[in-house]
Amino acid sequence: MPTSPRDRDDQGRARNARPRDGLGRPLPYGLPGVERQPEGVPRTPEESLVEAQRLLDLGRPFHAHEVLEDAWKAAPEPERELWRGLAQLAVGATHAARGNASGASALLSRGARNIAPYRDDPPHGVDVAGLVAWAESGVGVPRLTGGS
Repeated sequence: MPTSPRDRDDQGRARNARPRDGLGRPLPYGLPGVERQPEGVPRTPEESLVEAQRLLDLGRPFHAHEVLEDAWKAAPEPERELWRGLAQLAVGATHAARGNASGASALLSRGARNIAPYRDDPPHGVDVAGLVAWAESGVGVPRLTGGS
């Protein structure tokens, strides 16, 4: 159990230290959970895409969103909305996996809108057209790049 009313990280920022399940939902203190993705890990865009895809393939879209969120925060301005949109797609997949159809629809639509402007010249091999089509159908696991 925590010793203060709010869990805090080493820098004093509020952080929920409760364990989480595979879809990022908080569990009661003391139960085993799925290890969270570390925040602020510097990765190249390609490394971010590979790690996020690995997590998506494992059925862990919440964790993929954390990787994509780090990439969004570190992205140069011209790519920020692409990474933001990719993170939103992963959150949409998280809501879908949790059974929240309304939340999934909203986030998938928002993510698709944010990545759509990159369709004609997608950076880093991101399969923007495929992801927009996936977001509209909501079927299966998204493929971030054209590769396997």
